[in-house]
Amino acid sequence: MQNLAGKVAFITGGASGIGLAMADAFADSGMKLVIADVDTEALAAVAQSFRGRNVPVLTLELDVTDRAAFAAAADRAYAEFGAVHLLCNNAGVYRGGALDRVTFEDWDWVLGVNVGGVVNGIQTLLPRMREQGRSKGPAGHIVNTASMAGLSAGAGLGVYNASKYAVVGLSEALRADLAPHGIGVSVLCPGMVRTGILDSERNRPAERAADDAEAEQAAREHNAFMQAMMASGIDADHVARIVLEGVRDNRFWLLSHPEMKPMVEARSAELLDAFGEPDPERLATLQQVLSGLQPDS
Repeated sequence: MQNLAGKVAFITGGASGIGLAMADAFADSGMKLVIADVDTEALAAVAQSFRGRNVPVLTLELDVTDRAAFAAAADRAYAEFGAVHLLCNNAGVYRGGALDRVTFEDWDWVLGVNVGGVVNGIQTLLPRMREQGRSKGPAGHIVNTASMAGLSAGAGLGVYNASKYAVVGLSEALRADLAPHGIGVSVLCPGMVRTGILDSERNRPAERAADDAEAEQAAREHNAFMQAMMASGIDADHVARIVLEGVRDNRFWLLSHPEMKPMVEARSAELLDAFGEPDPERLATLQQVLSGLQPDS
């Protein structure tokens, strides 16, 4: 994916924040854009902006948890541009609060968007990307937006941590599965970025509302803390440049906050120390088994 000019990017959560910054970066590289988002007003503004720049763009209202709507969006994208070369599963929501104070609705909403949305993007578009790779050359690349919260956990982040750890693990497996098919995979793990994710409750469906005063109070307290942290965040444009370079270079890990490396090192050290020393005989047996495994084609 060194040459992006003329290729097509499909970005969920693309009307604001990191998704919109990605769209800007891809447009500057000559890509055609499919921008999908649940926020119709933001989509309208984005469509007008890109048309003013003479960028080929298709904007689509999309709730990434709706599989039928995702399939319809894919149909529209292929009807408009004939292919999708770069899929950015970027749509995400945030809900904070200690795990003893969250609700089932919190879990369903956050996991539905942050994990289910990625799953739906892959299930819907990956078969088409594989097919176009067989018939039209390079199949493309997938970028899944996780978070530093997918690499290091903390108090008040449990629901969000669970969703982002899932995206990281899914992406690692996806990279292995797609390596034989010429489809690159990246996982984006940013830290604090100045976006509107802490306001994502505005798009929370009524059926996922948390009718629990204690949970609401916990979320408000946590969000006040997170808003203060967010003020020290970086610009979304910086993250988008990392994504652009990562796609071109086929890098898996896309990390934007080097200052957070010690947190991951501490977790990794604790994990490795907990293993102890392996039994040589069992280690040899495991290596023999692994050497005989071949990935499915």
